[in-house]
Amino acid sequence: MANEQNLIPFNKRSENEAREKGKKGGQKSGETRRQKKAMKETMKMLLSLDMPDCEGKEELKQLGLEDEDLTLQTGILINQVKKALAGNLDSAKFVRDTSGEYIGAEEEKEELEHYKVSIPAKDIPPAFIGVYRDILNREHLEYWLEGGRGSIKSTFANEVLIDLLENNPKMCAIIIRRYTNTLRDSVYAQTEWTISQFSETFVGLQDNYEFKVSPMEVTKIPTGQKIYFRGTDDAGKIKSIKPPKGMYIGIVLYEEFDQIQGMATVRKINQSIVRGGEDFIQLYVYNTPPSKQHFVNKEKRIPKKNRLVHLSDYRSAPKEWLGQAFIDEAEYIKETNPKIYENEYLGLETGDGTNVFENLEIREITDEEISYFDRLYKGIDWGWYPDPFAYNDMYFDMARRTLYIFDEFHANKMSNKASWEALKEKGVTEDDYITADSAERKSIEDYKSYGAYIRGAIKGPGSVEYSMKWLSTLNKIVIDPVRCPKTREEFESYELEKDKDGNVVTGYPDKNNHHIDAVRYALEEIWRRKGQ
Repeated sequence: MANEQNLIPFNKRSENEAREKGKKGGQKSGETRRQKKAMKETMKMLLSLDMPDCEGKEELKQLGLEDEDLTLQTGILINQVKKALAGNLDSAKFVRDTSGEYIGAEEEKEELEHYKVSIPAKDIPPAFIGVYRDILNREHLEYWLEGGRGSIKSTFANEVLIDLLENNPKMCAIIIRRYTNTLRDSVYAQTEWTISQFSETFVGLQDNYEFKVSPMEVTKIPTGQKIYFRGTDDAGKIKSIKPPKGMYIGIVLYEEFDQIQGMATVRKINQSIVRGGEDFIQLYVYNTPPSKQHFVNKEKRIPKKNRLVHLSDYRSAPKEWLGQAFIDEAEYIKETNPKIYENEYLGLETGDGTNVFENLEIREITDEEISYFDRLYKGIDWGWYPDPFAYNDMYFDMARRTLYIFDEFHANKMSNKASWEALKEKGVTEDDYITADSAERKSIEDYKSYGAYIRGAIKGPGSVEYSMKWLSTLNKIVIDPVRCPKTREEFESYELEKDKDGNVVTGYPDKNNHHIDAVRYALEEIWRRKGQ
């Protein structure tokens, strides 16, 4: 069972301590299993002995049994049948349970069922019970396990890996971190510990695993299944993996996922190893990065049907697993530095002090709400590639200083004519007033020739700084994430930049802000008014 000592990080232990911890449980369980096996073999031998001469033996011969079938085992079975016929309920139950099978066959069946392994209930962190059921039912492909320190997400992910390996004999697994030189003292040692923990419940399981460090891999001896350990700093070794014949890598576990080079690297890795089978599970384990610009935080916000993002923190872990010292430290940080506590212990995206828009409300904007919007504002930021054409439709509630952004259009490599036709399909008419980036006079003139009611933004010195400050000080900016996914992404991830020393750079970065600019242009006549 997990406890404070078990949860000491492996990179805080010596190599020998980690290895001994991984082997300790298996040594005792292996001895117990060998004794039990010896007793079974002895019992089988005794039951197979010839039945001694007796009155009962002659009766059995009269039933047609040959001498070679007259063993002690046969005598016991016949005697139980007689007692059952005489009304003995215990004997009747014995006959029912063993009907059609010899005692030896029943023991062999028990031996096979011994290896139907699942995570022991006592070892499943409460916060992960629902996720565990989801995995067993294969409701998703990707499981993003994010959170703070002490949430036990790594322990759970490793337990799931062994569970899946034990119950899917054609599956192999791979555990990935960024740096190869960190594997042995972290994920490799964690795997040794996890298998030893399973052995406390499933006696002798550890004896079925062989551990090697050159190459670094774990092999399940009865089936030949393997657990590979690789770093993304040596991608060639990941691509060159060839599982045993008839098997495939069905389980992929990324540890410290936030340290990986980015989603492009992840996609290349998955494309090279996720093949050859039909049943796959991918586990991504990480401490939530504070910055909304981090690739993990940006990627997880993209809707994906086969992805489940699960947040956990130390408060849902049994206290005895963490120890009082851990909890005391968490409470101290909570009192002295709430922002660090929220990120490091609760796993929340807190930003690193550079978030521009902290007034966002991401929610559905209903058709009924939109029906009451009496004055709409529309803006365009021109683009081709890689910068996109960006359009937004919005409403500003002056009394409540609340902006509602409820529609967008986003495209690359689209001509002015085509983009205008696309906007008309969305319901934009020649009577709708549009404000666009004045830097592209030709595009504005093109739109006018198509019949659009459009003008160029005034812009001018200081307009970016003033309009951005105005937007960031509104009471709320409400964005519909379904109608406006690109707009949401830009506003949520827009941050001030820092220099190499970590100091915030003055000014607003001119990148990944196309819909933000479209909104600024559309609302220019409001934020330019005196008093706004």
